[in-house]
Amino acid sequence: MSDVAAHTWDASKTALPAWSLPKDAVGRIALPGHWPERVSREWALDGATGEGVRVCILDSGVDATHPLVGELESAVSISIGDGDEVVAEEDTVGDVSGHGTACAGIVRRLAPQASIGSVRVLGPGFTGSGNVLLGGLRYAIEQGFDVINMSLSTTKKPFASILHELADSAYFKRTVLVASAHNMPVESYPWRFSSVISVGSHEEADPLDFFYNPNPPVEFFGRGVNVEVPWLGGRTLTVSGNSFATPHITSICALILSKHPELTPFQLKSVLYLTATNVGGGT
Repeated sequence: MSDVAAHTWDASKTALPAWSLPKDAVGRIALPGHWPERVSREWALDGATGEGVRVCILDSGVDATHPLVGELESAVSISIGDGDEVVAEEDTVGDVSGHGTACAGIVRRLAPQASIGSVRVLGPGFTGSGNVLLGGLRYAIEQGFDVINMSLSTTKKPFASILHELADSAYFKRTVLVASAHNMPVESYPWRFSSVISVGSHEEADPLDFFYNPNPPVEFFGRGVNVEVPWLGGRTLTVSGNSFATPHITSICALILSKHPELTPFQLKSVLYLTATNVGGGT
């Protein structure tokens, strides 16, 4: 039995192959021609506040009472019910470890007018189950968030294929997944998927400095060393790690989308490349 087939087509058939573009449909997909001759940081970011952009923090919850975070659009906790049903309930507990609050605080600082929602999938020990992660990500995609911050990953390969499907689903629905690379040199997911924006750390102090990596799988480096963040109990901590570089890139995505809401994930990634500090942003 053959497992592979070439996709040839008989031109005498009356219908075009699946996914084709009929001649009379060409005009309907015309795109507005307002891109500048040179995509600059000024064009991409200047004056942006994140207004109109919905950001999801998929993490350990968010403490909305912290003065450096403030009001949330929504907050749910994810669990798995009978029959493996994904259950999303109003989160009356908030952050159970501090990690999600830290990520939300970075977004609030850099994109102050973005709307932030919390989807809790991690427990007190900075860990959670793979099924809850999958359920939370599926829920966040269904809610239509513009950007989903994933400062987490799983090393469990059985979850990789479903994560890959969800990442592709988000991409085609114009939801941007920004995912943290593992802090150790191990295989983990979903940051390794090309349909997400993958993030590692750099040591520069400017929160809007970010770098394109010409040697993927990590695509961009955001500020992630000695970052002051909000934490539980109204405190602040100074932290380091790819977890905290990721919301810096999430914030930059929110800023760009607040000025240019028409951008698809593909176009947004292109703008990030063209405005990275070591590409166009440093000139």
